[in-house]
Amino acid sequence: MEHPVLKSLLGAWALAACAPEEAAAVEEHLDECGACADEALRLREAVGLLQRPESLDLDPALRTRVLESCLERRPPRIPVPEWAAAYDAETARLDALLQDFGDAEWHAPVRLRWYEADEAASRRTTVAGVIAHLMTVDGLVAVALGLDDPLGEVTAERPTPSARTEAYWRAAHFPPTRSVRAPWREQTHSLVRTVSFTGGQDARGGMPVQYGDFELPLHDAMLDRAFECWVHAEDIADAVDYPYDPPSGRHLHHMVDLAARLLPSVLQARRRSGLAAPAERRLVAAGEPGRSLRLEIEGSGGGEWLIPLDSPAAKGSAEHEVAHVALDGAEFCRLAAGHVPPLEAAAGQVGDREAIKDVLLAAASLSRM
Repeated sequence: MEHPVLKSLLGAWALAACAPEEAAAVEEHLDECGACADEALRLREAVGLLQRPESLDLDPALRTRVLESCLERRPPRIPVPEWAAAYDAETARLDALLQDFGDAEWHAPVRLRWYEADEAASRRTTVAGVIAHLMTVDGLVAVALGLDDPLGEVTAERPTPSARTEAYWRAAHFPPTRSVRAPWREQTHSLVRTVSFTGGQDARGGMPVQYGDFELPLHDAMLDRAFECWVHAEDIADAVDYPYDPPSGRHLHHMVDLAARLLPSVLQARRRSGLAAPAERRLVAAGEPGRSLRLEIEGSGGGEWLIPLDSPAAKGSAEHEVAHVALDGAEFCRLAAGHVPPLEAAAGQVGDREAIKDVLLAAASLSRM
């Protein structure tokens, strides 16, 4: 039998807005009244339609927040250096994406993309091939730290990331499969453990890691590896049609900062190769202010950087600013990964168009570093 008071509470009950005693009374009544039970079911279904669907993926910042909360209660005996935290987080996120992959996903085609001599280039592989690529290039850091080289007895033509990857792929009797996940993940754990035990000192963080054509200090190499892990995790997620969020704002900021710091050297190398406009006739001494471009990164991980245009040793200067470029943080990183056409990347730009073009093309050239 319908009860007028309890029937009037059905809407609040469907929204979970009843007091506990009212909810208990409504639910007891629903066991006895078929009409109210049907109405309650209809209301609950309507409420479900009004709610926004939520992604099953965790917020990229959640892991960092949980760790920080735990560490506030009990500091670690051996903390992970701040410059290795992004690598720790990004490898964990990628491993979480991989854990439920079946054979079909591991063999899904992936196209690696980059810019070379200002032209878009690509290489076809699979999800397993991408993990093999990450493992072999992370191996450069492993070798610098005295750990085992994942190439083992395989010899690369040159000690560059691309040559090492091609050597690994060629040496495999069969295309890489899901079996590559375990050694890749073990290597990522070993790198984080090793830099945590021995890399906390500034001197250790500055030790060089050889990339063949150039070198990076260890703290920058770990950021570089975090950056590439995220970029290729996006490649993998795209290949299996799965959403994948950018890194947390703090880690994204460190990645942007690394790219911004590398830009002056890349500009100089491109200028020597005739790919960029010549520098000003007036030489800029080391540490002195010179022509600069203001790089404004918006959104998560944002900030501003003054990029010296005429010499890597010059100092970025607001007084000598000749151009201003604005981009979203994740979009800038995708530009640096060679995934975005350079001349279409900037959300906003004013000033010296030649300087802007040179910097955007230099950013895309980072994908071959």
